[in-house]
Amino acid sequence: CPGSGQAIRMVALDAGWSDLGAWEAVWQVAAKDEHGNAAVGDTIVRDSRGTLVHATSRLVGAVGLDDVIIVETADAVLVADRARSQEVKQIVAQLGSQQRGEHTLHRKVHRPWGWYDSIDSGPRHQVKRILVKPGASLSLQMHHHRAEHWIVVSGTAEVTVGDKVILLSENQSTYIPLGETHRLRNPGKLPLEIIEVQSGSYLGEDDIVRFEDTYGRTAT
Repeated sequence: CPGSGQAIRMVALDAGWSDLGAWEAVWQVAAKDEHGNAAVGDTIVRDSRGTLVHATSRLVGAVGLDDVIIVETADAVLVADRARSQEVKQIVAQLGSQQRGEHTLHRKVHRPWGWYDSIDSGPRHQVKRILVKPGASLSLQMHHHRAEHWIVVSGTAEVTVGDKVILLSENQSTYIPLGETHRLRNPGKLPLEIIEVQSGSYLGEDDIVRFEDTYGRTAT
């Protein structure tokens, strides 16, 4: 470094390189069985060759496949010819053109205060697992089109509903009426996990009005 009095030397490194830009590249570097199969997660692979099975949230079985990519996540499942795995970008483009939610959001969404996992939904309901970090809180907010039920799974919840503040512990629950101002906070030293059941005519993440927010947000 100039002026430091330290000598600088360069040493050649021949370590190989892959940017893992496609699932074919992931298969190339993965550990394989005697038939060239690579498996990650909860998988059962039988009578297959040169195949990658990548499971993240459930059991995936594969039988009689050659040179195939299977990628399972909580959001979606990809099945492709291994040699054409880069063409997944075409599916992503189609998701965008169809304005599918999978194009912009994962099922599990991380926020500054923790995360939520959308585990079920229908025309007039949605169910989420919500984890709030110790000492963190969601914004003081309200919804125009949905009501919410909160059930505490573990930890302690400080719940503001209108002008009332209550503490809930494991197995206790509360109801947030449509249009009511509310806030969820974790006052404890352990993570707070709740189940949230939403019901109403519209359940989009943009149905939110924030009055106070620790993180300076105006949208979810």
